[in-house]
Amino acid sequence: MPHGAAKLIANGVLIEYWLERSQSVFTAVKGVDLEVHDGEFVAIVGPSGCGKTTFLNAVDGLLPIGAGSLKLDGREITKPGPDRAMVFQQPGLLPWRTVLGNVIFGVEAQRRMSRDEATLAAKQQIDLVGLSGFEDAYPGELSGGMQQRVNLARALLTDPQMLLLDEPFAALDAQTREMMQLELLKIWSKTKKTALFITHDIKEAIYLADRVIVFTKRPGRVKRTVQIDLDRPRDLRLKRDPAFLRYEDTIWESIQEELAGPAERLTLGVPA
Repeated sequence: MPHGAAKLIANGVLIEYWLERSQSVFTAVKGVDLEVHDGEFVAIVGPSGCGKTTFLNAVDGLLPIGAGSLKLDGREITKPGPDRAMVFQQPGLLPWRTVLGNVIFGVEAQRRMSRDEATLAAKQQIDLVGLSGFEDAYPGELSGGMQQRVNLARALLTDPQMLLLDEPFAALDAQTREMMQLELLKIWSKTKKTALFITHDIKEAIYLADRVIVFTKRPGRVKRTVQIDLDRPRDLRLKRDPAFLRYEDTIWESIQEELAGPAERLTLGVPA
């Protein structure tokens, strides 16, 4: 699938924390170089604690970078902005607000629309995520998958240039998770939003993405980029396709190299 010019460009990104308790510097990400192109769906995978979410938070402007450059549409990212929207693992819905009230919360805070405009646009997004008829329901009346649909609709309503997704389906049961992957692809195919998706699930990354970026163990950097040349639209049967399984083997081997100790690395044929 062809994509446009680079929308997000990271060059030599370094992200560090000062740990007060140990009086030391913790390096989470070091020397990350990557690009995400306009209209592209990119997934990042890697060992636990490799800095995937830290990097995503920096793209959202929630964390400063210590060195390098991180640009969106040619402008350095220094703070959160309406050109990005984050979908977190936990929906974070306000329990006293209805589905409609939660979806319009973001644009209300930004004061980008009148109440009537926001309500009309929110209903369109609610329909897009498959929740028509639930506008007046409260979060406590919804399943986990339905709550994440609300979370996604809230993010899309702000009409961001880039959608950032931090393991949004990790807390769901296996069956619901697969159905939400399918729904996300349907939504993405309609909106064509540039998407950066963080996940521990290799199958999920391959199924959703145009490219999968593998991070090394901490401090995270780009170890490998895998182009996913699988036709779209995709359905869940794709996960049994031999080409899909070859991608899974390739990505898992890259991660296993990072997880293995010296002896295991020699067994894998990788220099220790």
